[in-house]
Amino acid sequence: MAGRLPWNIGGRSRNGRPAHLPLYEKEKARTPSRERLTNDSYDESDYDEYSTTSSPETGTSRQTSSTSSHAVPILAKPRLPLPRGPGRPHLYRLPNKVIRYLCFGLVSFMVLLILTLARASHNENRAFAEGRIGKKPPPPRIWESYPYLTRYYGGLRNLVPAAQNSPEYPRAEDEVPLDKLGFAQGVQKPESVKGQKREIPSSKEFAAHPQSVFKTMPTTLEECFLDMEKKVRVPPVRYFDGRPNGFPEAVLGSSELFGVPQDLCFERYGRYGPYGFGYSARSGGLGTGQRGDTEGFESTWDKVPRVDWKSMDWAEVQRQCYKTNAAHYKPLPAKQPAPTGFFIDEGIPAKTHSARDITPDDPLPPSDTSVKSDESVKPTTNKEADQAKGNVLPRTAVVVRCWDEFLWREEDVMNMRSLITELVLASGSRYDVHLLVQVKNDAANPIWADLDTYKRRIEQAIPAEFRGIVTLWTETQMLAVYQGIFDLWTRGPDLPVHGVYRGLQMAMQYFAYQHPEYDYFWQWEMDIRYTGHYYDLFSKMEKWAKEQPRKGIWERNGRFYIPSVHGSWEDFKQMSRVQTEMGTKGADNIWDSVPGAGKDQAKRGDKPIWGPERPKDSKDWFDADSDPVPPTTYDKDKYVWGVGEEADYITMNPMFDPDHTTWLLADDITGYNEADGNGKPPRRANIITASRMSRRLLLTMHKETAFLKHHAFPEMWPGTVALQHGFKAVYVPHPVYVDREWPTEVLAQTLNNGKNGAAGGSRTSVFGDREHNLEGLTWFYRSALSPALYRRWLGLSVDGVGGEEFELIVDESKNSTSVQDMRGGEGRMCLPPMLLHPVKDIELPVEEQVPEATIPESDPAA
Repeated sequence: MAGRLPWNIGGRSRNGRPAHLPLYEKEKARTPSRERLTNDSYDESDYDEYSTTSSPETGTSRQTSSTSSHAVPILAKPRLPLPRGPGRPHLYRLPNKVIRYLCFGLVSFMVLLILTLARASHNENRAFAEGRIGKKPPPPRIWESYPYLTRYYGGLRNLVPAAQNSPEYPRAEDEVPLDKLGFAQGVQKPESVKGQKREIPSSKEFAAHPQSVFKTMPTTLEECFLDMEKKVRVPPVRYFDGRPNGFPEAVLGSSELFGVPQDLCFERYGRYGPYGFGYSARSGGLGTGQRGDTEGFESTWDKVPRVDWKSMDWAEVQRQCYKTNAAHYKPLPAKQPAPTGFFIDEGIPAKTHSARDITPDDPLPPSDTSVKSDESVKPTTNKEADQAKGNVLPRTAVVVRCWDEFLWREEDVMNMRSLITELVLASGSRYDVHLLVQVKNDAANPIWADLDTYKRRIEQAIPAEFRGIVTLWTETQMLAVYQGIFDLWTRGPDLPVHGVYRGLQMAMQYFAYQHPEYDYFWQWEMDIRYTGHYYDLFSKMEKWAKEQPRKGIWERNGRFYIPSVHGSWEDFKQMSRVQTEMGTKGADNIWDSVPGAGKDQAKRGDKPIWGPERPKDSKDWFDADSDPVPPTTYDKDKYVWGVGEEADYITMNPMFDPDHTTWLLADDITGYNEADGNGKPPRRANIITASRMSRRLLLTMHKETAFLKHHAFPEMWPGTVALQHGFKAVYVPHPVYVDREWPTEVLAQTLNNGKNGAAGGSRTSVFGDREHNLEGLTWFYRSALSPALYRRWLGLSVDGVGGEEFELIVDESKNSTSVQDMRGGEGRMCLPPMLLHPVKDIELPVEEQVPEATIPESDPAA
């Protein structure tokens, strides 16, 4: 047994007596070593038994070994060399210096890696914010899976009476699907005359329609003309009976509420032909609209000849119309005096200077402004007002917003002509139309320092026929008028509170302050179009708003009206009341019933608004004593208060509560005390600023901004002031169309998905992150349907649909299942009265302007 140690080696002492280890040494020395060298679990008793029986020389009991240990001195046990296994590698230990260098290098690498990743993340975020990195494409939206509606693009050769029309949309879920190809097959005549297209029916004057404003609201006003001699009339707007076969119904709002005719439609020549569309510039027209389907367009000028619009002055036309009917209106108040200083010639008639009387050293005489003064129309004194009889009709200013760098095209000109003609001349001067033009660069155009610069900027920017109705304004002017407003910079340093984006309403407030002759002001925009008659629309919206009771009006204002879901207007009114008082269960309060949520289910409903909703801090109240007060309690009122009262604020979109919504500008309101738990003041907002505001509302806004430094985003400021002061505000649910086959129940739930069935008031509101659901409507600032629909209606091609070929040629290879697969050949498009927004940059094909050749006179002596 060479090379191996016997188990009992060293087991005896020098005296021949057996050597015994102490019990404590055996437990401390051997037991831990076994625990370290093996994963097996041993009991202490098992180990003791093994140690006492492994050698017969150690004794037979624990007591014997324990007793002998006290007699024998404890000797150190010699350490024996442990055998090494064959071929076991020997690990080399690096020097400490090398290890220090390696650790330093590793730590440096980790720090450098962290800094590199942080810098890369910062650069990526900066590039993303600057737009150098495209955003990740959003997931597909649900409404994008709905098919497009096609029957908007039907034409005059496929008209059917409105009572016989089977609308393509909306339809109930249990109805049989429509055969869209069947709508287009009606373009051809019966088999006996196969191949011949149906003739276009004859058009009619809109003024003679039994439901037009001229028949339902007749007046005794005098007729207005385009010239001073009162000989030139405007050709009447014309319409066609019926609608294109299958034309969809409006999904939002209703024409029946206002009495707007539904059994007719307008094509481009009957609508814009009276204003220069369809004949050459040499004849006084626009030189456009002479392509495409022109069959029957001459009927526009059957009774009234074409008008030569080249030398038109709309300021003089409006003044003459007012003079003709001045006895029917309220007396003109005195003009708002401008703050001026001392003048020595006050009350002395100014001397008339001619150009040759002025030397180079003399100052220039004051020039006439772009709007000529009319000395024949003088403000009426109080005595004259008392003597006047019947002149009780209020007057309204229609203020169209524009800017000096706006590019005027032929389509913009004919739309502006129609707006003035139909509102001013057709109403007998009940309306006046103004252009409120912003000068964007007033550093390059110091219009406030020099009157000639003011006039010159108008001549450079505005067509000649509209220059007399222009009022200029600048952002620095608003900064001077409304000083001291605390700017929240909600959209960054490039968009200040006095700018056109966030301070658009300031110019309107100051305009109303300078024009006391008007009781109401319509704020209009250059990119709004109406396919019907403007006077018919404005007058009927105002009349309907006047008839609305105040009870429940703010609750109705905050909801979209969808007739196919909500039923009649009376049903919608009661539904709004019940939802407000009882509350509804929605995505914003679905967890309120969970134990521990801390929400009282009995308080789910809201308190109806009845009277002014003031801010919590009384220091934020302004002229509260002049605010209207309810004549009785909410419960006792029988929908009487407010009936017959003119509305202070009329909007064409719901006035929603921006609180808790994701709307980007919900908190863009300043000047109020929000400390001490007051929070944001009560407020309302509506998308698109087009609206009618009373002079009382605008002056209240003007004074609050000037004296209390209150202000909010332009789409929120008028509704907020009306809410806080208890003014009458009305949302007018005009007809709005949609581009896709939305399930109506889904659409209603999407649009009215706010608090208690309203459009706002919670994070689930459609206003904010969910505004993409509104892009398919004809009335939305980001609408995709309105510009395409309007261009095709004018005879232009958009995405291969529309244009001359589409109107005249039938392509039987197509099945009409989509817009691109429509067969065409139905003639010019014909649309019912509808508001479209936005419509921008319409480029119509215009005839080339050839200068007239000058023929030299013949020489008799030649």
